[in-house]
Parts: sequence; C-alpha cells; structure tokens
Amino acid sequence: MRNLCIVILMSFGLVSYAQGNFEKALEYRQKTGFLAAHRGVMAHMPKNIAHAGELSMLFRSRGHKAYQKAYRFPTYGITLFYGQVGNQALLGNFTGTYGFAELPMISFRNYRMDFKLGLGLGYNDNPYNAQSNPLNVAIATRINGMMCLAIKSTYQFKKSAFNLGLDITHFSNAAFKVPNFGINVPYVSLGYAYTIHPLSGETFDPYDGRSPVAMNLPYKKWLYSATVILSAKQLMPIGGKRTAVYALNLSSKRFFNHKAGLELDLDVISKQAILDYQPYIEKSQWDILQIGAYAAYLVPLDRFHFVFGMGAYLKDKYHPEDPVYHRIGARYYLKNGIIFNLTLKSHFARADYLEYGVGYTFNYHKQ
Repeated sequence: MRNLCIVILMSFGLVSYAQGNFEKALEYRQKTGFLAAHRGVMAHMPKNIAHAGELSMLFRSRGHKAYQKAYRFPTYGITLFYGQVGNQALLGNFTGTYGFAELPMISFRNYRMDFKLGLGLGYNDNPYNAQSNPLNVAIATRINGMMCLAIKSTYQFKKSAFNLGLDITHFSNAAFKVPNFGINVPYVSLGYAYTIHPLSGETFDPYDGRSPVAMNLPYKKWLYSATVILSAKQLMPIGGKRTAVYALNLSSKRFFNHKAGLELDLDVISKQAILDYQPYIEKSQWDILQIGAYAAYLVPLDRFHFVFGMGAYLKDKYHPEDPVYHRIGARYYLKNGIIFNLTLKSHFARADYLEYGVGYTFNYHKQ
C-alpha cells in the first residue's frame, strides 16, 4: 500500500497553487450521514448514523491567473477528516487527509455554490480479518484511497462564512486487496470558516496587462499523448494472489476554453488476474488482453486536471467484470509535455484498480 502515497502527493499538488495572491481561512464542518450498501453482500453493514468532522485550511484565489477568473475564483485547500461511517463495530473509525478544489457554480455577492472534488488517503483501524472481523467485506486494508465529491453553499459575512453541504465520501484500496467492495457515505454537513489572512483591494484582473498569465496548455487544438500505466489487483475469492496490471492509454484531447475539455482514448489493458479467472480454461496473453474505447470530460486547472469518463470494452473475451468501465482522478502536466496520471478505474461502484501512469504529449508546447 505504500504506492498509495502517490495519491496524497497528487492531491497536495492542488495546494501548491496556494502561493502568493490567496486569501486564507480556517474551516470546520460537522457531517452526518449513512453507509450506502451498494452491493447485496453489504446489506448487513449499515447499522448506525455516520458522524464525522473536517478541519480545513482554505486558499481562496483572487484571479492572478487567467483560469481563476474563468472559474470565478476557485478555492483550494487541505482537509483533516475524522469520524465513523455507519458501523463502528465492523468498520471502526476513519482518519484521513485530502487536497481539494472548490469550483463555483453560482456566485452572487456574498453567496456562492461550489462543486468540490478532493483526493487523498484514509486510515481505517478495523479492516477485514478472517478470524477477528470476517463480516467486514467492505475494506481489507488499513491504508486506503479517499475521495470526496460535494455540493457546498456558502454565505460570507465579513470575515465569517457559514456553509451547508451535501457530499459523498468514498474509501477504497482499489482492489489491491480483497474484500474491497468499498465504502460510500453520503453526508449532510454544516460548517463555519473564519478568514485569517484577508487580501485588501480589488480582485486582480489577469487580462489588464499588468502580469504575464499565459496558460500552460494550448486551446482549440487537438493534443495527442501516450501513457504507460502500471498497477496491481486481487480478484475474488479472498486469499487469492495479487497480480500485475499493464496498460497503454492512447489519447487525443481538446480544451475548448479555460474550464472544459474533451478526451477520446483507446485503452489496451493486460490484467494478469484474468489468468486465474475460470482457471479450468487455458488462456494466453492475447486471450486476456482487453481493448476499450473511452471518452472523458476534463476540468483543467492550468496544468492540473480532473478527469471524469466512461468507456466500453471492444475486446474482452472472458468478461470478468461489467462491459462498461469508468475513470475518475487527476493528471498533472509538466512544461515539457510529460504527464503524471493517477486515476481510479472502476465498474460502476466497484473499483477495478488504481492507475499509476507516466505519459508524454507529442505536440505539446507552452502557450
């Protein structure tokens, strides 16, 4: 599970934007929700109301880059999470930390409604154990990836801000070890934030010629890239061996403006665990090769991107999972065109594996 440290490094990459022209605030949110039993085998798990608290450091942008003004001034931050997820006897307590971005959907005077996406790591003190905790089929490792998706309404009054949120918090080890049906907890939250470092004066206008604010990705042209992906996963039943995943992602993408992009991919996947699927059938490497066509919506924050997409297998001889797959995660583009990829591939609410990748954009150049 040490490789999952890449998750938190990628998420903290968001916070690297918080240098310079940012207003800083502290926020606390109290969250109440329930454990969603998204598989029949988890029907016995929801028992209690889920409670959690989050303490966050907020960095509110003021428009010193062009994309920030296009997004109507997003907020970045880092959060500490602590709480339980709806069955303390089986699942124990969770502690986590994640970096996040809040992108305004509505912004009017002192009110704003944001879409929030956070990525990080969580720690569980009571994972599956064949002897002491056999009924915990949701999570089998202490260290897990953590994701938070939220809609958040905020009213600002001088240095104070009050917010109401609806979010879903997810924990999973991405099938690195089974059982791993994952944990999904919808929460309602109430929060308060206090500005500890305000910025005086008007919001900065990156278009007025005072500072070079060139975007780091070209717009209105197709970019072509290749990404090599490595991972590992276990298939059921419990106790099976962990095997490697090798994949190649061939991608074309186009950014229409500072806020939106389209990606079209061809995925070539060699999942060695399929060799153990239906073991009475002899298989070759060509037999287990999966080929998929994939499309995604991209949310670019300069060189840091969020990815939301869906694909379907064109070649999948043994069908060990569903015919449709999904991908959510983040990428970071260096100035020389090298890409760092961290995405979760899943089949609906069931994780397939975590994609660690390095790629290159062939026709990239700074704009």
